[in-house]
Amino acid sequence: MYNWVLSLAHHKHATGALFLLSFAESSFFPIPPDVLQIALTLERRDRAWYYAAVSTVASVLGGVFGWLIGYALWAVVSDFFFRYVPGVTPQNFLLVEQRFQANAFLTIFTAAFTPIPYKVFTIASGVFHISLWMLIIGSVVGRGGRFFLVAALLYIFGPPMKRFIEKYFNLLTLAFTALVVIGVVVWKLLA
Repeated sequence: MYNWVLSLAHHKHATGALFLLSFAESSFFPIPPDVLQIALTLERRDRAWYYAAVSTVASVLGGVFGWLIGYALWAVVSDFFFRYVPGVTPQNFLLVEQRFQANAFLTIFTAAFTPIPYKVFTIASGVFHISLWMLIIGSVVGRGGRFFLVAALLYIFGPPMKRFIEKYFNLLTLAFTALVVIGVVVWKLLA
């Protein structure tokens, strides 16, 4: 599947494919759009910012679609989960919902910026009735930060950065997010 996504970079509708991949990955598809964004950017570094914008807009729209899936589908499937999935009880559901609601922006931002499956959190945002605006803002900041960071690195450093991103990007995004979380915790403790 990874190779298929890379092959889209040489298609005449590559930008449209990037849009669709970014949209789908935010709600149900397993391959991150970074793969195609990197390939497109390396072929046309002058369009790095454009590809980052396409990825961001499509990903946020896909996140809204994920939110709608969670919002609409939970009412239909909740009874099944409460009856047949071990550990899924109304009490546990309420506990997770309260924690998600209390840290909605940070949770959405973290999932949007890091290699954590963002789609799980877009759907969960709908399930837990997180404000759609909170999802959009957290997604714009997180997804935009991620895709524009990739664009900046490739624009500045070119092809050698591809190997670096492929090798260390997940680790770097996790480290950066850990610093943000620590900063927020310290700020809350001092406030």
